[in-house]
Amino acid sequence: MKKIIKPLSVMTTCAAILLTGCSYNQPKNDNYVDYFADNAIGNPLAIVQHPAGIYHDGVTYVSYQGPLEDPYVASYNHETKEWKGPYKAGISDMGKDPSRSKIDNHGKPTILMDDLGYIHVFFGGHGGMPKHGKNPLGNTHYGRNIHAVTKNPYDISSWEELDTIPVFGTYNQAVKMDNGDIYLFYRHGAHRSDWVYQKSTDHGRTFEEPVSFLKHKRRDDIKAVDSWYAWVEKGRNDEIIIGYDYHVCWDGKAGINGRGHTTERHNAYYMTFDTKNDEWRNIKGEQLPLPITREIADEKTLALNTGDKWTFNGTVHLDSNGHPHLATNIGKDIGMKTGGPKQTTHIRWDGHNWLANDAVDLKSVSKNYDTRGDFIVKSPKDLSFILESKEGKEAVISYWNSSDAGKTFSKGDELIRRSNSNWAITSIIKNAHPDARMIVAEKQKGKANRKVYLIGDSGPIARLKSEIGN
Repeated sequence: MKKIIKPLSVMTTCAAILLTGCSYNQPKNDNYVDYFADNAIGNPLAIVQHPAGIYHDGVTYVSYQGPLEDPYVASYNHETKEWKGPYKAGISDMGKDPSRSKIDNHGKPTILMDDLGYIHVFFGGHGGMPKHGKNPLGNTHYGRNIHAVTKNPYDISSWEELDTIPVFGTYNQAVKMDNGDIYLFYRHGAHRSDWVYQKSTDHGRTFEEPVSFLKHKRRDDIKAVDSWYAWVEKGRNDEIIIGYDYHVCWDGKAGINGRGHTTERHNAYYMTFDTKNDEWRNIKGEQLPLPITREIADEKTLALNTGDKWTFNGTVHLDSNGHPHLATNIGKDIGMKTGGPKQTTHIRWDGHNWLANDAVDLKSVSKNYDTRGDFIVKSPKDLSFILESKEGKEAVISYWNSSDAGKTFSKGDELIRRSNSNWAITSIIKNAHPDARMIVAEKQKGKANRKVYLIGDSGPIARLKSEIGN
């Protein structure tokens, strides 16, 4: 029997759970709930926009997509058990057009704290719009990439918008180096656009011009354009590590002879950025020219060739030897009606070769469900994934642990379980407190609003019901 984690300030009757399958997160009394907000919409969280949360000096700060696709930020003090917010951190250009019936979901906030204690969010972009002018590094689609910052250090109650970054951006990812320099990575436009980074040396008050590091370009063998999805993180010292996959951006509309705009992606790639010397290298230390093209990526940075199988790239982390570990989702014809599920797969560099193991959740009952998550590298051999999965009608977020460098995984402690729901989740919070590893949102069919939870090794952190919505 797997251990079921009790949330902070709540209790559970495990026997009843095992017999009925009911939710185990029962409040201590009717004054408490185990979520901190209930006004998220759409897919309010994702792994790719990160960090979505940060921990600093006893406080965890969290962000998500709220009403009208605007960014919201809340905080939790682990010593006083006090919640603050959520506060609206800015106004997105998305979510205000009555002619658009669907939520775009690409403008979710990314959060970062500078060395002076000011909190920054980057949000609202899905490549910019034609009215913004020509995108010099790609095409446009919707929204406007926006940068906002708190008016006072450590105070999330008031915000101001800064004019520091181009409108042509989506999938913001922010990295702060040891010297305080901030790097903002994003795709500079819609699908047919370069991936770029911008550097700030003044705590995010100004940014240098965008630098392309992944190149979009027309293919001459098929009717498609090279495109990419990337995930970046601070590595050792002055290094930034990058995992990415390749997106075949077909011509035409989706569903035409299986082509057109689909989610077709392949392979797993890895490279590093030495910010001190301004050099990009592959795993063997060979210097790479920028921007990286598909040909260079295949020849120099390929970690796993997935062939006909499709991918959805995930996170990347280093172990104590400085060797990278990648998470990617791999499946058959993902996104097509004839396709199958994506299962989370672990890939690692052993110092000589790239090794790919079986799916992390291979023994899960969720064979027809896409699993997503992030992982912690405790040592080169000890890994713990936090994955959302499905067990019948139960949506579960739990640990999956390995003690043999990812060759085998077994299901560990459950962090939360809900009936008739799905989960939207983030990557692991930056410098996470054990009680606050990840932000998750419960997606229930037929309900527009999503409940948002802060979960950790003790389950979800409770909040006074009277504070919700205020």
